[in-house]
Amino acid sequence: MSLSQRMPDFFRTIAFRLTVWYAGIFSISSCVAFGLFFFLATQTILDQIDQELIDKAGYFRTVIQRNGIVGAQNLAVIEAQAAGEKQIFFRLLYPTGEVFASSHMSYWKDVSIDNDTIDRLMHKRVAVFKTARISDQEQKARIMYSFVAHNVILQTGLAMEAHSRFLSGFKKIFSISMGFVILFSAASGMFLSRQALSGVKAITRTANTITGSNLEERVPETGSQDELDLLAVTFNRMLDRISDLVKSIREMSDNIAHDLKSPLTRIRGFAELALIQDQTDDIENYKAMAANTIEESDRLLAMINTMLVISRAEAGESEFEFAPMDLSGMIRGACDLFVPVAEDKNILFTYDAAEGMEINADAPMLQRAFSNIIDNALKFTPPEGRVHVSAEISHGSADPETTGHISIRVSDTGPGIDADCLEKIFERFFRTESSRTSSGTGLGLSLARTIVRQHRGDVFVKNRKDKGTVFIIRLPYRNFQII
Repeated sequence: MSLSQRMPDFFRTIAFRLTVWYAGIFSISSCVAFGLFFFLATQTILDQIDQELIDKAGYFRTVIQRNGIVGAQNLAVIEAQAAGEKQIFFRLLYPTGEVFASSHMSYWKDVSIDNDTIDRLMHKRVAVFKTARISDQEQKARIMYSFVAHNVILQTGLAMEAHSRFLSGFKKIFSISMGFVILFSAASGMFLSRQALSGVKAITRTANTITGSNLEERVPETGSQDELDLLAVTFNRMLDRISDLVKSIREMSDNIAHDLKSPLTRIRGFAELALIQDQTDDIENYKAMAANTIEESDRLLAMINTMLVISRAEAGESEFEFAPMDLSGMIRGACDLFVPVAEDKNILFTYDAAEGMEINADAPMLQRAFSNIIDNALKFTPPEGRVHVSAEISHGSADPETTGHISIRVSDTGPGIDADCLEKIFERFFRTESSRTSSGTGLGLSLARTIVRQHRGDVFVKNRKDKGTVFIIRLPYRNFQII
């Protein structure tokens, strides 16, 4: 089953994970909000109950001051009956914990005297509160101990019905609300994650439609400049580069096939002539055919070796051997070799190289690159034309040992190069229409640029204002520290 036909496991998808994260974070945030609300609400209710108990204690102080202990005893009974004996109770105690007066305590009989709380009251001299559960009852009571006279302690308790009702109602609301929150957050998370990942699906669909013969599909770009839009832009640019690469590979394959076809055809022709040769004793003809075969084979081997050098260098697997060398001497020596070639074509060939240009380089490879450019200039310069080579040092600062570069210029008076082909001539096997009738493989300039770039330099070309071209080789000066 192909990738496009295989449905991904929903529980392994990014959308599911985002939904879980969204629902989890939203639910936890809701729980924190509910918990904070519950804490504040219960604290408010307790404060209200405590304040009510404090107010009751204030009544008892006033009554004791006016009517004495007897008045306080009567007040305890009256207050309990008025509020309801199951709602509130009163006890008047001595500091020893002995009860000398109380309201009706049948409902509150299990509420004992807490001597530890009395000790705290004696120590702090301020009201002490505690919450206790009423035995055999479902509710709690808020109990306060406070002084209402010099040696009289009031123990009063108030049923926490409001608190219990609130807690029960809150639990129901919390359960219903959290169920709704989880469902809503899961649905919202699924919707948002699907919306957010819609661009990824578009990229996946586009990737699935792309084949070796179909590289024209592109992912729609929204222009929103968000992460997915930038991903779509990057993906489309990658497809553009792949398309250009495939196109260049196809063109290179066609060029290789074309350039290999001619020498192989000639080799096959020589072999056929040898087979149909009637005069078996004509050794000179056989020698000539063998020599031609060797020449064509050497041309094929040179082409293959050049392709290997370029490919290995571009892949970072070159085997260049760098060592200090005199670039000035190399330039002069190479130019001297081309003087006879220029004279045979009746071309004025001149050169001028500054002294003392030293770099760290692979001398044979750099000489090969330089020779390819000179040979190219002489090949396309017509008779009575001119080729001039110059080399000079350009310093970037006052320290010539560490900065600056060397510029080698090879100018000619040839036909020039079309503006749209100035960069293409450095591509492997590329040949302009005017150069297809000339001998060559279309690898010389590509090899030259590859070699120079391995030396941390580059090769440029531009047309002259009048006529011809100028090739510029730029190399770092005294580049011992960067190779």
